[in-house]
Amino acid sequence: MKAIVLIGHGGVPKDFPSEKVSRLRMLEAQRQRNNTEMSDEEATLDHEIRSWPRTKENDPFHFGVLSIAKHLQERIGNTKLVVAYNEFCGPSIEQATEKLVHEGYNHVVFLTTMFTPGGVHSEFEIPVIVDDLKKQYPTVQFEYPWPFNMDRVASFLSAQLS
Repeated sequence: MKAIVLIGHGGVPKDFPSEKVSRLRMLEAQRQRNNTEMSDEEATLDHEIRSWPRTKENDPFHFGVLSIAKHLQERIGNTKLVVAYNEFCGPSIEQATEKLVHEGYNHVVFLTTMFTPGGVHSEFEIPVIVDDLKKQYPTVQFEYPWPFNMDRVASFLSAQLS
């Protein structure tokens, strides 16, 4: 069975405490700089921000991704579609994938809303996550069709001009 995971960047809710956002970003930068695992403190803050209640007022980006998902679902028929986020919002890519695998899906395609080549999330972080998932679930087929065809992206953008 095939499923699609639509990946949005994820945004910080406007009413999430700014001091916690600053601390989370500092811990993330420290982890990346030292090439270490996520600390318990960072994991707790990451869980808290991803679990924060979302409304159209405090996180319009979240609802924008849900709108894209709704329109995409209309075009892909009965194929299962779930939304996941790279950061700041839940579920994470890993959480969404785990749920799909436990539901019996054995073919998962990851699509990102981040189109631009050179972006750290779409070009570097998501492929690492997909590689880790391949190791965790060796019987599941994973696809990440990246990078996007720039002619198609340009066609999409030029269509917006008319």
